[in-house]
Amino acid sequence: MKRFKKVTGCLSLLLMASSYAQASADLAPADNSNANTRPNIIYILADDLGYGDIGAYGQQKIKTPYLDQMAKQGMLFTQHYAAAPVCGPSRASLMTGLHSGHSPIRGNPKWTRTGEPVDLKAEDVTVAEVLQQAGYRTAAIGKWGLAEAEDPSNAAMPLQQGFDYFYGFKKHVEAHHYYWDKMYRNNDISIIKGNDYLNNKGTYTHDILTQEALSFIKDNDNTQPFFLYLAYTIPHLAVTVPDDSKEAYKNLGWPKRKLNTEGHYRNDSEGNVAYAGMVSRMDRDIGSLLNTLKEQGLSENTLVVFTSDHGHEFDRDFFNSNGPFRGRKRDLYEGGIRAPFIAWWPETIRAGTTSDHVFASWDLMATSCAIAQIKNCQKSDGLSYLPTLLGNTEKQQQHDYLYWEFNEKQGPIQAVREGDWKLVKFQGKAPELYNLKADIGEENNVADQHPDQVSRMTGLMSKAHVDHPEFPMTPVTRMLDMLKSKAKSKKKKNK
Repeated sequence: MKRFKKVTGCLSLLLMASSYAQASADLAPADNSNANTRPNIIYILADDLGYGDIGAYGQQKIKTPYLDQMAKQGMLFTQHYAAAPVCGPSRASLMTGLHSGHSPIRGNPKWTRTGEPVDLKAEDVTVAEVLQQAGYRTAAIGKWGLAEAEDPSNAAMPLQQGFDYFYGFKKHVEAHHYYWDKMYRNNDISIIKGNDYLNNKGTYTHDILTQEALSFIKDNDNTQPFFLYLAYTIPHLAVTVPDDSKEAYKNLGWPKRKLNTEGHYRNDSEGNVAYAGMVSRMDRDIGSLLNTLKEQGLSENTLVVFTSDHGHEFDRDFFNSNGPFRGRKRDLYEGGIRAPFIAWWPETIRAGTTSDHVFASWDLMATSCAIAQIKNCQKSDGLSYLPTLLGNTEKQQQHDYLYWEFNEKQGPIQAVREGDWKLVKFQGKAPELYNLKADIGEENNVADQHPDQVSRMTGLMSKAHVDHPEFPMTPVTRMLDMLKSKAKSKKKKNK
């Protein structure tokens, strides 16, 4: 078992001892003999879901009644950020508590200096491992994506990274298919009989993940608290869903939004109808999960979080998936990194509240330490948002700034948010400065009017970035050359 680094003054705000005791007086100290009295944590992560894709955040076309009710019964956050604009680095930061300037994984597979995937290592410490060592029962269900290499040691697999149980997809590409024929149960491949991902036939894998999550909750024996990381694959491409989830949208006269079905995606020909059906199916199943918690008598001692790993990819202005923001997946503009975030914890979180607290997914480590009353939290870039959940906003610590870096086709790109200011910098171009309070859509670059602010925030970028040999802040020429070659071949083929 890994040894955690001890930190003076854990980032959990000294456990918020007095405020936490006031709101949850029956919680026991971090003592495994009374571990069952500490709150359970369920973290639900959608894949490629935009800020504006659910009703609680303004969606008009897609029906999400259960998530909307979850927001009414809990707390809706308006300024929560994903750690990265693509899947791999976003999940790595979520698990390790490190932003993309410090994270062990800063890009998706192949977007590395050598072209080889970078996975979690044995020495990396995840939030699951911290909770596991504190007496929590831990499970990861869904898309993992942090073990891409064929590593015989399995060091990057969930069971080696603090989870007691894993069921789901080991790699990214596997998770792009909703009728894939194999997943992992712990460290072993589990075959799904009858599934045909090339023809979208068999058992819809999202449904299997939901059943696994419900079984995990029902199997709880109340002798220890649990942490469930439910990493759904909806609504990531391919866009496809069983017919029963499309019925509500079929006769509305929507444009189909044609999609390329070449390569490894097998998209539904009904496009927009299928996308809406996917989001509604996920919403339905989250409703089942919340109802199961109530039936099991667990709801009042369970924090449930719902969020997304980054901005949307599918929509082209029909659903308004990015809400009022500019950009989408792979952008460091708000549409690429601002994500919905709903927290539900009956009798602890005041129902029907909205928070404008500015925070990011790498805050999960510190928050989990505060909830589990872990005194020596693993060092991270995060701050606990437990005070906000408990309504103690005056005790909520604020980030000095938030930082992102990303290097794919447009890259490298860096971004910093400090207060209401947001600086976005593309390599080789002048920095762009936006005041988010006055310009939420990042339409008016005011860098020329505020040179001192630009200089200050450029310095923050330098301070936040620590070099990583596989993720240089220079163009990844090998991948760019490959994309250019593919584009030329496709052009010749179409002539």
